[in-house]
Amino acid sequence: MAAPLRPLTLEGPLPGSERRKQRGASPEPRWLGAAPALTLAIFLLPVLLGLAGTWGPAFGFLPALGGTRTSLQPWRELIQAPGLGKAVGLALFTGWTSTLLALFLAMGVLAAWGDSRAFAIAHRLIAPMLAVPHAALAIGLAFVIAPSGWLFRVAASLSGGDRPPDILLVNDPWGLALVLGLVLKETPFLMLMALAAMGQTRVRDSLRAARSMGYGPVTAWGKVVLPQLYPLIRLPVFAVLAYGLSVVDMALILGPTTPPTLAVLVFDWFNDPDLRMRFMAAAGAVLQLGLVVVSIAGAWAAERLIFRSTAHILANGRRGGGRAFGRAIAGLSTAALALALLSLAALGLWSVADRWRYPDPLPAAFTPDHWARSLPGLGHPTLVTVTAGLGATAAALLLALGCLEHEHRAGIRPGRGAAWLLYLPLLVPQIAFLFGLQVFLSLTRLDGTWAALIWSHLLFVLPYVFLALADPWRALDPRYARIAACLGATPGRIFLRVKLPLMLRPICFAAAIGFSVSAAQYLPTLFAGAGRLPTLTTETVGLSTGADRRVVGVYAFVQMGLPLLMFVAALAGPALAFRNRRGMHP
Repeated sequence: MAAPLRPLTLEGPLPGSERRKQRGASPEPRWLGAAPALTLAIFLLPVLLGLAGTWGPAFGFLPALGGTRTSLQPWRELIQAPGLGKAVGLALFTGWTSTLLALFLAMGVLAAWGDSRAFAIAHRLIAPMLAVPHAALAIGLAFVIAPSGWLFRVAASLSGGDRPPDILLVNDPWGLALVLGLVLKETPFLMLMALAAMGQTRVRDSLRAARSMGYGPVTAWGKVVLPQLYPLIRLPVFAVLAYGLSVVDMALILGPTTPPTLAVLVFDWFNDPDLRMRFMAAAGAVLQLGLVVVSIAGAWAAERLIFRSTAHILANGRRGGGRAFGRAIAGLSTAALALALLSLAALGLWSVADRWRYPDPLPAAFTPDHWARSLPGLGHPTLVTVTAGLGATAAALLLALGCLEHEHRAGIRPGRGAAWLLYLPLLVPQIAFLFGLQVFLSLTRLDGTWAALIWSHLLFVLPYVFLALADPWRALDPRYARIAACLGATPGRIFLRVKLPLMLRPICFAAAIGFSVSAAQYLPTLFAGAGRLPTLTTETVGLSTGADRRVVGVYAFVQMGLPLLMFVAALAGPALAFRNRRGMHP
């Protein structure tokens, strides 16, 4: 005897299969059910192939270059390489210092300013700061803090100096300029991840309860919010640490040179005209991977130790303190924001500067000639940047929406393992698997093609697009879909006519983030594009080492402007589409 059907109501969740039966809808399409598997394949296959293609040459096996037997010779040559120890030390110092400072600043700003009107204004600047490519920010920062940069020009004009100071601030041997650039770039990312995580828990309710008991804002944050929040942003912190340990483009612009950081040193070996250097470079890439793995394990152990050793502080009941900390954070965050904005303004200023003698705080004359001379060379890199960005972003949106819709229809929710897989391309150093991936692309004759370029960008675009879409999609009120189902709409029609319009703002925002991530890719473009598909990022980094500041300013300004235009379109598109529907706020 068949079980009686329960009445369809608008309250409470229903399993995916039961929802489909009660709606009388057709089963889930096969392509939708295959979306998670396809997404995992796009993530895992290139990373695994790349690691395999790097580990082989690291142990002497690369038949294309005569390595037909495994050997430890690449490791012997690596150990004897001049400057290796200092390069490893620089990588550890810059990676760990920038990550800790960015985390401290992000959490401090949220603790001290989280409920203020000033933060509500500053919050709007987080997304545009994320849109700025790393290379563009690094070049702008170099224009500001160099001995002949903007800050020293202003100081000299006020004090009467006529010569730049004889100090090395950019490319300094300690990597302090690189640390500063990483902090300015990664702090907005961690703040955005923290704000998204706060929406997943009752952190705000806990904070209000602590404040009602007499705890100050900073003390309440440290004792109540941070222990709940940090486990939710652990993976983003690990991703920031992995990037700081293995960054190449910012290190080429701001980092030390004699020797450089480990990632830059390995990158130079890969580009050496002597092909035999590829074996030692592959061993260095494996060492870079080990450095990141050990650092992430150390960060996890340190987290456990800190939480255990501070448990008594969380429960001691002390409510005061934190005012001096709040003032210090306010000053630091204001200085960091001002420095970042000055760096971006410096790009535009140098791109139109005609004569700018030291110590004049501003150019004596402005001219559009640099733009006129640079426009012919900008055409092809801009076309490649836009095409690769739109292609990778469109593919990422399709895969992310397919996975999220499959979750909803199947009534499932991914666990922590899925989150680790999602972050895998961000946790594994790019230099550790992109060379191996290039080997396989060469064997299949795909290197230097549009498909290889878009695929390599998709590896890094998809995690950010999925992270930007997941929380808004999962928070969508299910009663909209139930009402549409009661009116006879099929699941496909509900997806197209109900969910997508309601999610237009998050989708546009995720697309803007995806495009900005694609526009900032340096190593994937070099390895997959094989030098035949230059983007604005590769051209800008190449020019930054010795070209005229005015030409570099033009390229960096265009590189920064394209993602910002995407964010403007992401804001204007939904506003224009819903100009007569102010209630379209899911």
